Amino acid sequence: MSQRPPVPPFTEDSAARKARLAEDAWNTRDPATVALAYTEDSRWRNRAEWVTGRAEIAAFLTRKWARELEYRLIKEVWAYQDDRIAVRFAYEWHDDSGTWYRSYGNENWEFDGRGLMRARHASINDRPIKESDRRYHWPLGRRPDDHPGLSELGL
Repeated sequence: MSQRPPVPPFTEDSAARKARLAEDAWNTRDPATVALAYTEDSRWRNRAEWVTGRAEIAAFLTRKWARELEYRLIKEVWAYQDDRIAVRFAYEWHDDSGTWYRSYGNENWEFDGRGLMRARHASINDRPIKESDRRYHWPLGRRPDDHPGLSELGL
């Protein structure tokens, strides 16, 4: 596979770009597309679940987005160095009963030299919210460039 820029070593700008590209991909809610950002043998810890490889990643994301409806995500770089990026994120979604949630978390990412993620460790907490407390109101898909990020929203 060819490179998936930006590639390590990361700078402040390239780490922010990598995080935004990840956010944009996850906001498509397309498991096959998202899985292409990871190495063939990528290892994940997501909450208490361990996932290995693109096929398992795609299956995991398929289950996730079947349960987490109207999913909208914002990511923000917390730190970066060499081939690693740490991000914090929050996303809003509702379940099939109409209960809304805001899920908060942190991810630690490690990339190979081609810019593919070879490891992802995610810690996530879900908080039920009232629909009136939602802060993400853009149409499903990519967050508009003029929409505030996590810091601007006070999250």
